Amino acid sequence: MKAMILAAGKGTRMRPLTHELPKPMIPILGKPVMEYLVEELARHGFDEIMVNVSHLPDRIERYFGDGRRWGVDIGYSFEGYIDNGVITAVPVGSAGGLKRIQEFSGFFNDTFLVVCGDALIDLDLTAAVRRHWQSGAKASLVVCAVPADRVSNYGVVVCEPDGQITSFQEKPSAAEARSNLVNTGIYIFEPEVLDLIPAGQNYDIGGQLFPDLLKRDVSFNAITLPFHWIDIGRVSDYWDANQKLMCGHLRDISMPGQELRPGVWGGLNVDVDWDNVHIEGPVYIGAGSSLEAGCTIVGPTWIGHGCHLQGGAFVAQSILFEHTRIGPHGRVEEAVVFGRNCVDRNGDPIDTAHPSDVDWVGDARDPGSLGATAA
Repeated sequence: MKAMILAAGKGTRMRPLTHELPKPMIPILGKPVMEYLVEELARHGFDEIMVNVSHLPDRIERYFGDGRRWGVDIGYSFEGYIDNGVITAVPVGSAGGLKRIQEFSGFFNDTFLVVCGDALIDLDLTAAVRRHWQSGAKASLVVCAVPADRVSNYGVVVCEPDGQITSFQEKPSAAEARSNLVNTGIYIFEPEVLDLIPAGQNYDIGGQLFPDLLKRDVSFNAITLPFHWIDIGRVSDYWDANQKLMCGHLRDISMPGQELRPGVWGGLNVDVDWDNVHIEGPVYIGAGSSLEAGCTIVGPTWIGHGCHLQGGAFVAQSILFEHTRIGPHGRVEEAVVFGRNCVDRNGDPIDTAHPSDVDWVGDARDPGSLGATAA
């Protein structure tokens, strides 16, 4: 079967992480979030996958290649242009990306699935497609129930008891919401739906195509199935996702590596002074990382490969990208550290300066990096 992964967005709400990484490539437990989607698609027989790319497209294309590593075929649709060797991203919208692929080759010639490249799911995709076929709908949307106090973060879906969608509300207040079912960004379409998308325009699935389907009285169904859905829309979502996954809250996703001590997993060739560090799991220590005597690590915490935590460093409920060095005065709590950036769980910058005039965040590959100013 055929599927489409939407991966062309600039990820503005995930900045500064997305200055150097497209959002689908942001690592969750050591591998890109989009890789989990490719694995899930392959597991359910979706073996022909198109990906639209625009922002930092080379990072996605180089990593996933033609898809053979996952037993699938992957193709790409680039949205933008190159001028004097500089890539300029010009995304054409989620629906516009589908239309562009269809006009190019007629790729979508049967029922197909569309998923966003920045979410983690453990949905039974086979059951979802079966529900779509049973409903006789031309378009189906997988919905998820959320607590009333969170509906304002999402697009709300209003439907009849039989699943027929009647209207949408874009991020309503809890008092105004007419439903607690929200759009998960997982869609199942019949090819004729693409005929309704105007050519050559920036066109969005949720904001434009769906209202048009309702206006034209196209059969449009909501699918409700039990599954976990973790949306990586903001830095706070990313931090929360890592916390949940390290605690085992999503089936089929577990800590990688070897369990070196109870609640502590690691890659190859780690150097830890086990007798003189304090570690409370769950914690992952990446390959080639070093934890000196006097460190304190409180989980859930992810330490990427090649990191160096000097004696006195304190890290709690945080994510350290690869090659991070934390100096002896470093105190990282509920934060994300990448390169010379350190942000709290909400994405706000953390001041890494110390009265000694030496910053406590640096690159483990650069002996002099702790004297640099963190961005």
